[in-house]
Amino acid sequence: MKFLMRDRMFSIGDDHWITTEHGDKAFLVDGKVLRISDTFELKDPSGVKVAVIKKKIVSVRDAMKIERDGETIATVKKKLFTPFRDKYEAKLADGREFEVHGNILDHEFDIEDDNGNRVARISRKWFSFRDTYGIDIEDGQDVPLLLCVAVCVDHLQRLEGHEV
Repeated sequence: MKFLMRDRMFSIGDDHWITTEHGDKAFLVDGKVLRISDTFELKDPSGVKVAVIKKKIVSVRDAMKIERDGETIATVKKKLFTPFRDKYEAKLADGREFEVHGNILDHEFDIEDDNGNRVARISRKWFSFRDTYGIDIEDGQDVPLLLCVAVCVDHLQRLEGHEV
């Protein structure tokens, strides 16, 4: 299943739609202002909150939590030692782990499970216009979770001073 995201869309206070490849509204990313930490809510088209993304306030390195129904379901942060390229990890509450690697700055990267299987691919190459990239999520995967991981990686890059 493919979704479209706009580049430079995840600033706090901004609301942006993630659409299907056919242009239908799939999820709203609602950036919350006046919060202690950076916060985004992922809502379905009817306005129901399906996940909350928050920057962890106290952390050795920048990290973001993904919550569902008030429970943390994943924590996303940059891997400590990645000498040649950016890599991120998403540690899930159930013990699984996703690795995010590739060219993060150019929105050309994969999200893989802990068995090395690709669960999502993020690519800007699918579009002729520069400010849009796609997220292709494999069948049977947790779509809101993987969209949230992509939002986290995008925002963490910005916090590091990279203009994604």
